[in-house]
Amino acid sequence: MDFNFNHEELWSKCLDIVKDIVPESNFSTWLLPIIPLKYQNEDLLVQVPTHFFFEHIETNFSDVIGKSLQRITGKPTRLLYKIKLSDNFIDITPEQRPNKEKAIQNLPPNSKAALVSPFEQLLPNRLDPQLNSSFHFGNFIAGNSNKLSRTAGVSIAESPGKTIFNPLFIYGKSGVGKTHLLHAIGNHALYKNPELRVLYVSSHLFQVQYSQAYLNNSINDFIHFYQSIDLLLIDDIHELSGKQGTQNVFYHIFNHLHQNSKQLVLTCDRAPKDWQGVEDRLLTRFKWGLTAEITQPDYQLRLDILMSKIQRDGLEFPEEVVEYIAHHAKDNIRDLEGIVVSLMAHSIIIGKNVDLELCKQVVDNSIQVKERPISVELIENEVCKYYKLEPELIQTRSKKQEVAHARQIAMYLSKKYTDSSYARIGELLGKRNHATVIHACKTVNDWIETDKSLRSDIQTIEKILFQ
Repeated sequence: MDFNFNHEELWSKCLDIVKDIVPESNFSTWLLPIIPLKYQNEDLLVQVPTHFFFEHIETNFSDVIGKSLQRITGKPTRLLYKIKLSDNFIDITPEQRPNKEKAIQNLPPNSKAALVSPFEQLLPNRLDPQLNSSFHFGNFIAGNSNKLSRTAGVSIAESPGKTIFNPLFIYGKSGVGKTHLLHAIGNHALYKNPELRVLYVSSHLFQVQYSQAYLNNSINDFIHFYQSIDLLLIDDIHELSGKQGTQNVFYHIFNHLHQNSKQLVLTCDRAPKDWQGVEDRLLTRFKWGLTAEITQPDYQLRLDILMSKIQRDGLEFPEEVVEYIAHHAKDNIRDLEGIVVSLMAHSIIIGKNVDLELCKQVVDNSIQVKERPISVELIENEVCKYYKLEPELIQTRSKKQEVAHARQIAMYLSKKYTDSSYARIGELLGKRNHATVIHACKTVNDWIETDKSLRSDIQTIEKILFQ
C-alpha cells in the first residue's frame, strides 16, 4: 500500500477509526490529548502529558491503536512516546516500559543533567501525617480478637517496609479498633524516626483528591506526592469499590511504594475474598503481605478496655457497674467508651453517684440490650462443659468429688443469675430439696473467699455465660 500521509494526517486517520471502537468518554479523556510528533521508518512518535498517562494508554489502548495504524499504512507501526516532565521530556518506547530508569540513564549527558525524575524531585521537609496523637499502642488494649493485628502493627511501626507484613491488610466490622491501630502504627513509627514521611488518609479523601487532580489536570503531581510516602496508612479501602479510575491510579502508587520497600497498611470492613467491585490485580497485591481480622471484643477484652479508660480518666466505678457494661455492650469498642462518658455526664447533671441502677438506665438508652436468656439448664450445660462432665452425671446421686463440686457450682450460679427458687433449682439439678441448694450456695460462697483457683473457675464460667 502506498502511504504518503505525514504524522498529523496519520494520527487523524487513526483517531477516525478508534473513536468508533472505544467509548466516547475514554476517547476524549485519553486519546484526544495525545500529540503526534513524527512518523519515520514505520515508527510514530507521540507526546503524552505524564508517565501515568503513558502506562494507561499502553495497558488499555495500545492494541486498538496498533491495529488501526496497520490498517492505514498496511505495515506494523510501532508507537513511541515522548513524556513531558515539567519543561523537560523523556523518550520511551514500549520495550523500555518495565525499566524507565534505564531509559533515563541512556539519555545524552546534557539531557540527563537537565532532567529531574519525578521520583527524585525535592519534597517538603515536613509533612503533616494527619495522625491523632491520642491513638497509640499504650491505649490499644490487646486481646484475643486483635492480637495478630496488633503484633504485626508493632513490628511495622518499629521497621516500616522491612517486615514481611507489607502490605498489612486489616479487616473487621465498624468500631473494633481498626482506625485506632492505624494511628498507633503511624505515631509509633514517627516516634522511632521523626524523619519518616508518614501519612494517614481515608479512602474517601483519597478519592476526592484524585477527582480534583483529574479536573485540574494535575494527576502527575498527585501520583508523585503519594509515591514519596514512606508509610502510607489508608482507612476504609472498601470505599474504592467501583471507582475504576481511582483504583487504577492507586495500583501504580501501590506498585511503586512496594517495589521501593515503602510500607502500606490498609483497613477494610470485609475480607479480600468478600470484596466486590475491585480489580483482581489489586486484590492480588493486597494478599502479598498479611491479612488479619479484628473481631468483636470478647468479655475479657471489653472488661480490660473499660478498666483502662476508667483508670486513665481518673474515675471510680463500682465493680458491678463495670461488669454490667462489659456484659451488655458487646458489639464494638465505641459503645463501651460512649457509655462511660454518658454515665459520667448523667452522674454530674443529676448529682448522683454512679451505681448499678444508673448504669442500667444509661445502657438501656445507649444500646439495644440483647440479653442471652440465662436459665438453670444453660448454667448446667456450661458448668459441665467447663469441667468436661456429661450433664446427666449432675442429675444422678453420684457423690464423686468432681460431680458434687460441679453440681454445687451450678446451684450457686443458678441462684445468682436466675429468678428460680431454691426448690426449683433443686428440682432441676438432680431432684434435690431446697435445703441442699441453700447449703451448696453457702459452701461455694465460702470457697470463693479462700480458694483462688475455684474463684478463677467461676469467673471464667460467668464470662462464658455472658459472652
